[in-house]
Amino acid sequence: MSIVGAFILPHPPLIFPEIGRGEERKIQKTIDAYREAARRIAELKPDTIVLATPHSIMYADSFHISPGSEAEGDLRQFAPQTPRLKVNYDSEFVSLLSQNAEGDALYAGTLGEKNARLDHGSIIPLHFIEELYNDYHLVRVSISGLPFSDHYRLGKCIARTSDQLQRRTVFIASADLSHRLKDDGPYGFSPEGPKFDQSITKAMAEGDFIQMLKYASDFCEKAGECGLRSCIMMAGALDQMDVNSELLSYEGPFGVGYAVAAFIPTQKNNQRAFLDQFNAEEQKQLEMIQNNEDPYVRLARSALEHYIKTGKRVALPADLPEDMLSEQAGVFVSLKKHGQLRGCIGTIAPVTENVASEICRNAVSAAVEDPRFDPISQDELSKLVYSVDVLETPQPIDSQDQLDVLHYGVIVSSGHKRGLLLPNLEGVETVQQQIDIARQKAGIRDGESFKLERFKVVRHK
Repeated sequence: MSIVGAFILPHPPLIFPEIGRGEERKIQKTIDAYREAARRIAELKPDTIVLATPHSIMYADSFHISPGSEAEGDLRQFAPQTPRLKVNYDSEFVSLLSQNAEGDALYAGTLGEKNARLDHGSIIPLHFIEELYNDYHLVRVSISGLPFSDHYRLGKCIARTSDQLQRRTVFIASADLSHRLKDDGPYGFSPEGPKFDQSITKAMAEGDFIQMLKYASDFCEKAGECGLRSCIMMAGALDQMDVNSELLSYEGPFGVGYAVAAFIPTQKNNQRAFLDQFNAEEQKQLEMIQNNEDPYVRLARSALEHYIKTGKRVALPADLPEDMLSEQAGVFVSLKKHGQLRGCIGTIAPVTENVASEICRNAVSAAVEDPRFDPISQDELSKLVYSVDVLETPQPIDSQDQLDVLHYGVIVSSGHKRGLLLPNLEGVETVQQQIDIARQKAGIRDGESFKLERFKVVRHK
C-alpha cells in the first residue's frame, strides 16, 4: 500500500476550549469539519501517519525528520491546562525515507534536533485523530527554506517509502493559510491575504496541485501564509494519482484562514505529474527571459557561466555598447532561482575601469562570495534569472521624506559603517522599512545617529 488518504488540517490553539475560552465557538465549522476528517482517517486505519508541520525545527537548506522512537508534547505555552499527547514514531519509515531523500539529492535527515517535544502544528491535528483512532505510528517532517519544488520532491519520496514498506499511510499537511485577512488579525490586513486564501482553497476543492507550485514568493510573503509548503509536500505524495478532493470547510474570523480538506487517491494518472509540468513551464519562461536579456545582463550571465565552468575570468566581448566601456559606476548583480534570491553583490562606487568590468566582477562575486548562500553550482546555471542595477551618483539628503522606495535606493552611514538597499525591492513597501533594513545591514544600532544618501538606478533585465 501507499498513500491511502491525505488531509489539510489547520492548527489554531484556540480550537481547544481550555485556550479559546468560548472564542472557539466562532470556528464551529472548522471544528465540525475537523471531526469529519478524523472520522475518515479512522476509517482508513493507517499504519503510519506522515505529518508535515511548519512549526517544528526549520532549516533554510534541509528538511528535519524527527528521530527516536517516541515524543510527547502539550500546549502549556497557550494555557496551563491543555491536552497532553504522546506518540510513537515509525523509526523504520524514518530511516528509509532519509535514505531515499539522500538518493534523490534532497537534504533531509534526523540530525540537529534541539527540542524533541511535539509542536502545536502536530498536537492539534493528532489530538482530533486520537479521539477516534490511535493504532498508528508517526513520521513528523518539518518544512524548510528550500524551493517549493524540493518540498514536492520530498512528498514523492514519502510515497515511495510507503510503497517500499507496504504501509497504509495517511498524509497530514498541518497548515494555516493567510494571517493577514483582517486589520485586527495577528499581522494586520494585506489585500494579498484574501486573494491567497481564495486561490488556494479553490485549488484544494479542485485537486489542482500545480497551482500550489506557482505562487510567487513575494505574494506569499505579503499574504502571510503559514502552511503552503506542507500542502506542496502533500501534493508530491499524491503525484501521478487521481484524487477525490473535497474542501470540507473554510473560515477566518480571527484574521487567519483555516481550511479543512480531504483527498482520497483512486488510480494512477500520469497526466497528474505536476512537478514535471511545472518544471517544463518554468523552463519555457526561463528561455524566454534569456532570449530577451539586454547586453548588461547577457554580460553578467556570460561572466558567471564562464567562471563557474572554467574557474577563469571572462574576457570582455568586442561588441559591447560604447557606454559600457567608457563609463564608470557602481553596479549590483542579483541572481534569483525559482523566484527566490540566490545571490546579490555590488559596489556603491566603481572599483574597475568601466561598467562592463564592474558587471563581470560583481556577477562572479554574487555567485561565489555572498555569505548568505552556498556558491552557485554548474547545474544551477540554466535556472538563474539575472538583474543588473547600474547606480547613479548618491546624493546626501536631510530627511527620509526625500526618499521613495520605488524610485530611490538608500545608503545609511554612521562613521565607517555603511549599508545600502536598492530601490523597488520585493517586500520593501515603506521608507522606514527601507532605512531599517539598510541600517541593520550596516550594523547601526537603535538610537545610533546616521546619515542618509539616496540614489537612482538603471535596472537591466
